Amino acid sequence: MEALAEAIGFAPEGGELERAGERPAVPRPVLGGALEPVLSHNEPRIGYFLRAESFFNVAQYVDSGGIFAPDLSLYGDVPLHQQSHGQSFLALASNRFGGEGLYILDEPEAALSVSGALALLAVVVAAARNGAQFIVATHSPVLLACPAARIYELDERGVTPCGYDDVDAVRLTRGFLEAPERYLRAALDA
Repeated sequence: MEALAEAIGFAPEGGELERAGERPAVPRPVLGGALEPVLSHNEPRIGYFLRAESFFNVAQYVDSGGIFAPDLSLYGDVPLHQQSHGQSFLALASNRFGGEGLYILDEPEAALSVSGALALLAVVVAAARNGAQFIVATHSPVLLACPAARIYELDERGVTPCGYDDVDAVRLTRGFLEAPERYLRAALDA
């Protein structure tokens, strides 16, 4: 996800597309040239690269109040560090995702409960209906259930298109919920 985001012009640590500085006129190849995005003539003007592992730094930037800090009203008026991790994720998504932007989310479920994942899904669906596009890396069966999403599974064989019911995360979650004792026995006796 980081390589894809960087090739498009996002800062590798995440954040808004506008924060990424001077975007390349042509997407830059990354991963030794193995990944070279092709953007249409409708290059996204707005967007966000949201990474679970660097969100603390993004929240610090938003909350800093310095001369270069963004207007806190763009994030719901409550400092992000005064909210739980999940609440601040949702505040950012609810206030910044929309329009015809491009949003890259790298494991956003790390900050979210099941109800938080449902709330994020509602934000994503609403933004997509207004022209936004999303690329999401997730293990969350809730986020994978996004209507009309194209799902790909990445494994040692490569990238494979996959139906919702065939994704490992969905199958394993279903199996666990149907027979937790079987999964616990296997995990704890191993």
